[in-house]
Amino acid sequence: LMHQWWNAKPRWMSGVWPVRSEQLFLIPGDSPMGLRLPLDSLPAPKPGEYAPTPVVPFEATGDLPEYDQLRQQSVHHQAAQHVTGNVQHQVLQRVGAGGGFDAIDLEQEPEAEAPPLEPSVIRTAMCFEPRDGVLHVFMPPVDHLESYLELLAEIEQTASELEMPVIVEGYLPPNDYRLQHIKATPDPGVIEVNVHPAKNWQELVDITSGVYEDARHSRLGTEQFDLDGTHTGTGGGNHFVMGSYTPHDSPFLRRPDLLRSLVAYWHNHPSLSYFFSGRFIGPTSQAPRVDEGRRDATYELQIAFEQIPEKGYCPPWLVDRVFRHLLVDLTGNTHRAEFCIDKLYSPDSSTGRLGLVEFRGFEMPPHWQMSLTQQLLLRALVARFWNKPYKVDLVDWNTSIHDRWLLPHFIQQDFEDIISELNEEGFDLDASWFGPHFEFRFPHIGEMQYRGIHVELRTAIEPWYVLGEEPAGGATARFVDSSVQRLQVKVQGMSNGRHILLCNGRKIPLHATGTEGEFVAGVRYRAWQPPSCLHPTIPVDEPLVFDLVDTWANRSIGGCTYHVGHPGGNNPGTFPVNAYEAESRRAARFFKMGHTGGASSIPEDEKNAMFPMTLDLRRNRGIV
Repeated sequence: LMHQWWNAKPRWMSGVWPVRSEQLFLIPGDSPMGLRLPLDSLPAPKPGEYAPTPVVPFEATGDLPEYDQLRQQSVHHQAAQHVTGNVQHQVLQRVGAGGGFDAIDLEQEPEAEAPPLEPSVIRTAMCFEPRDGVLHVFMPPVDHLESYLELLAEIEQTASELEMPVIVEGYLPPNDYRLQHIKATPDPGVIEVNVHPAKNWQELVDITSGVYEDARHSRLGTEQFDLDGTHTGTGGGNHFVMGSYTPHDSPFLRRPDLLRSLVAYWHNHPSLSYFFSGRFIGPTSQAPRVDEGRRDATYELQIAFEQIPEKGYCPPWLVDRVFRHLLVDLTGNTHRAEFCIDKLYSPDSSTGRLGLVEFRGFEMPPHWQMSLTQQLLLRALVARFWNKPYKVDLVDWNTSIHDRWLLPHFIQQDFEDIISELNEEGFDLDASWFGPHFEFRFPHIGEMQYRGIHVELRTAIEPWYVLGEEPAGGATARFVDSSVQRLQVKVQGMSNGRHILLCNGRKIPLHATGTEGEFVAGVRYRAWQPPSCLHPTIPVDEPLVFDLVDTWANRSIGGCTYHVGHPGGNNPGTFPVNAYEAESRRAARFFKMGHTGGASSIPEDEKNAMFPMTLDLRRNRGIV
């Protein structure tokens, strides 16, 4: 079955399949009938034979026919077939030895621009298969959306007359911006939902809140709790796609400097990369930063920015050619990047030239309002750089990107600067709207206070790396090393140099934040010891014992203890049933006691030129 859409009056054409035997045997299996057709048994394609033509996104298209119009057309066709008698002999007439059929009541000369077509075998088919007590209709691939809708209307009209419900399966309609769709796809551990685009903010609110509400009614969660009570996301992304309904209206193709501004702003403000991300970050993650891969990526990216014109006409392919080999991960994968431009203006196919940019550095938040605040931030940044391009040179963060920018204090500080800049440009956003995001991304562990000195522990970010290939279950696997964790230590009220803070007897490299008496540092430690990890011979560092030491008296005046697992060894084997049980498990791992008693020796300062703000307990384990 094939639709000759290029004729002055389009028509459907069918034909026989010349096979060696008189019967057609499906390929064995339990897949739908349309996926088991013996297409390899058909004669090889001839030169000049018609092949499906992809729709060019930039082509001008009219409005789709209304449903009533398609229904009336279907009724008219069926009435004409009933009057003329037998459908097979009156509507289709065999021509030539190739077995083709033409509709005799629609005979017209093809138009001049019709694609070349040799009398040959039609290689697409619509299949009808009764399965599990229901008739399944397998849709064939077609070139144009109008053809698909016409065929669908015929199926619906026939099913209505026969009073026989059917299930439509098979090929999807051709990609067309006039057709909105929502997809729910099972992924490992999550259900991936791709929603249709929104025209305005109210539609965006309705779509986002509706997805969360439908998930709740389906007993699907938007959050999860680890065995130790850690509150995390589902592991799925909350990726945002921005553009327009048609490629020629896309702001990223009309103004290539807009993408340049966004990439540069994300680069200079690392909080946008890590504030809303999941737990799995780093160069081998799903959305790595440009500077997390190649060492010279920042230098090359600055050169690419110089190729984007400020004003005047810019061909749509330029923005893809300039950024395609820079917005990639370590392996050159264009999809696994913080800014994915696979569907911007890809040279691969017409479906890749849609003028869309995907922001992938976002994890699924637990509440729909948290998702909407993220989308509101993106809309504000796009609007800002549309009015005023960002022309600041890129900052080479070097190793500090995985040092200070993994600590919650500097992430929050940088994000507040972003909100302040947006307020100055006329966008009325409030940093307090993102308070839930901060508590969700950087959970509070515990705090202590002795002699006016306040110490707070908060979960920080730790990059996880994909390891090398290893045999696993008769196959090859690459494990992710999640055995290392990081936390932030924030001290307030310690300004006279009399006190220092120790972790497991080692001095924490506290750095001033710019506020009087406030210091911050990171502690990196081995949380557990799996068989496959970096440095598998290094044992775990828990419990973490923090001592506030008075250097004048050479003794600890107080401290706290943090356990990775349950301190009594009562590690549960089931996940928490709700947030209250998860909170109790987290609280059981922190104690405002357990500091080192007696006289304390003052340890030496540990210098780490690459990561000066982080105490890595895996190194120099003999220094106490």
